[in-house]
Amino acid sequence: MKKIALFLFLMAACAVVAQAQESRQDISVSGTGWIEPYRYGDTTVGVSANRAFGALASYRFMLTPSSALEANYGITYRNLIHFASPSLGTSGVTVNTRTQEISAAYVRSFNYKRWNPFVEAGPGVVIFLPIINIGTTSHDVKQQTTIAGFYGGGVAYEISPSFDIRAEYRGIITKVPNFNASPANLSTNAMYNIYVPTIGVAYHF
Repeated sequence: MKKIALFLFLMAACAVVAQAQESRQDISVSGTGWIEPYRYGDTTVGVSANRAFGALASYRFMLTPSSALEANYGITYRNLIHFASPSLGTSGVTVNTRTQEISAAYVRSFNYKRWNPFVEAGPGVVIFLPIINIGTTSHDVKQQTTIAGFYGGGVAYEISPSFDIRAEYRGIITKVPNFNASPANLSTNAMYNIYVPTIGVAYHF
């Protein structure tokens, strides 16, 4: 009888402890916009682009209730990057581009009941992948990977203990691509600050 009572007590204690534990991990899936500003560097080449849309998958591991490490993978569907210069002729060069990001970040969050603002920053890479079709006017372009710095801030709204809606502004600082083009010279020697608004849903476990 004592053994049964002890077993029931331990089971109840374990249930209380398990219920008291907070989720330490989450995964999220978001839709993204990708806005590249016009850039003109110390060469004669200027670069402009239209908007791109894509998706971002993220994984967070909570170190403490207010700090976490995050891993991200993002991809855009496509957008057109246009290079203009006297040496490139009147029409310039347009590259139909699919862009990927792989990044990591430290996340600091602030809890206000159901609202959880957060900021983050970290390193990563951006992969500019030319799509060789009628949207790309030069077939000399090649895939290019650049080192990048990522930063952002946003807010998560808890809709249940397991789910929240997450909206964020993300920024990506990286070198403007030149697609390693030859013989055409698409280099600007300039830096991008790409704007990436993001909204999605996170699941905590």
